[in-house]
Amino acid sequence: MNAFTDPAHLAIPAEFTEALAAQRAHFEANRYPSYEQRVADLKQVVRLVADNQQALVDAVNADYGCRSSFETSFAEIAVTLDGLQETIKSLRKWMKPQKRHVDPMRMPLAKARLVPQPVGVVGIVVPWNFPLAMVFHPLTCIFAAGNTAMVKMSENSNHTARLLKQLAARYFPPSKLCFFEDGGGRGPAFTSLPFDHIFFTGSPATGKAVMANAARNLTPVTLELGGKSPAIIGPDYDMAAAAKRVMWAKTLNAGQICTNIDYLFVPEGKTQAFIDHARKAFQASYPDINNGSYTAVIDQRSYDRLMAALDDARSKGATVIELAEGQVPDAARRIMGPKVVVGVTDDMDLMQREIFGPILPVRTYTSREEVARYINERPRPLSMYPFTNDKALADWYIMNTLSGGVTVNDSVLHVSVHSLPFGGIGNSGMGHYHGYEGFTTFSKMRPILYQGPVRSIDFLAAPYGARARKILAMMIRMKS
Repeated sequence: MNAFTDPAHLAIPAEFTEALAAQRAHFEANRYPSYEQRVADLKQVVRLVADNQQALVDAVNADYGCRSSFETSFAEIAVTLDGLQETIKSLRKWMKPQKRHVDPMRMPLAKARLVPQPVGVVGIVVPWNFPLAMVFHPLTCIFAAGNTAMVKMSENSNHTARLLKQLAARYFPPSKLCFFEDGGGRGPAFTSLPFDHIFFTGSPATGKAVMANAARNLTPVTLELGGKSPAIIGPDYDMAAAAKRVMWAKTLNAGQICTNIDYLFVPEGKTQAFIDHARKAFQASYPDINNGSYTAVIDQRSYDRLMAALDDARSKGATVIELAEGQVPDAARRIMGPKVVVGVTDDMDLMQREIFGPILPVRTYTSREEVARYINERPRPLSMYPFTNDKALADWYIMNTLSGGVTVNDSVLHVSVHSLPFGGIGNSGMGHYHGYEGFTTFSKMRPILYQGPVRSIDFLAAPYGARARKILAMMIRMKS
């Protein structure tokens, strides 16, 4: 059974309902936190992260068994702090009511404004792959918008969950922020709560179940899902540079990133050149795959799934090429060296679902139209990555496909630009967060009209006499 399937009679843990009641009461008592209060909350998150960096890194490492401490510090701690500071700098501007145009002929002396107001209590469902970033990135937007938050961690993040529960209690009252561990089918109960918004990151299959649970309460959802994100190396692009950049992404967190390159297009006849450069790039970055700088696969089930997908590909005619040549990855610690798979076909498991590991299927192509057609015939991906110095070609790929986001001549990095909204489309998700768009996601952008002293609609009110009909006819002519 899917972990988020809602049974007919779902038992909601008392700690969930009690926490929701406390947060609802907190929000009702302070429905519009001031700019100063929101900045204070954001700075308190900064302190929570900055003061406890090593403990957070150690907790994530304990959950993974082997998680590169550098990658945790860079991709989770540093990027989180950067996003918090950017939000603090911009928040006063974001909170200002926006003036909107009112036609003075229709409503003389009236004014229109768009006012961002907090929505209330937000539930966050956190995945295991970036358990810190996927707490603090949405939380930054949620607190900036003036809300409270309840956070449910992944069952693969128990060390991190327990630490965050302890730390949150030191920096915030539970009526503002609280954390929960997973396990025992608690996911459906959490997403069935009548939150004011649910933010979920995970697989498309689980995202559908979360959306169904939320629908019972008409709770709005932001779904950050995954999918098979393609990269395309253009015929003009330097293969050594492309291979280095592709392998940086494919080995970061051992490929366990929702925006990672899931399959690669290379020009016909360039496959071996890519493999040679990819092997050199990996060996230069990881001369010892077992020394702790290379991250493990999260658990045995995932490791076995990846190995089974490779066996399936081999059985159907594909060739698996090991890039950690001359090294023996420690299988007991779930260290898996990166692999390129050539000769893939669509019936292989590797091409049927998101890989979420250090495996890279490679396809060849002869025309850009062939590439775009292949991408467009499949569910819309979370990201797309064209590598080309030809701006016209990059723009052609962008305009003739659709994905959540794009990085040109690299991958993954658009996620770290806080001024860009992040989010998928279709199978890869809905809604945005990061930056201003994250602020609006967790705000009700409330339209307000201030009527003027003269009410022109009186001239069009019943009874509909000759004057009203004449004015209406004139309005229609002016706009025709």
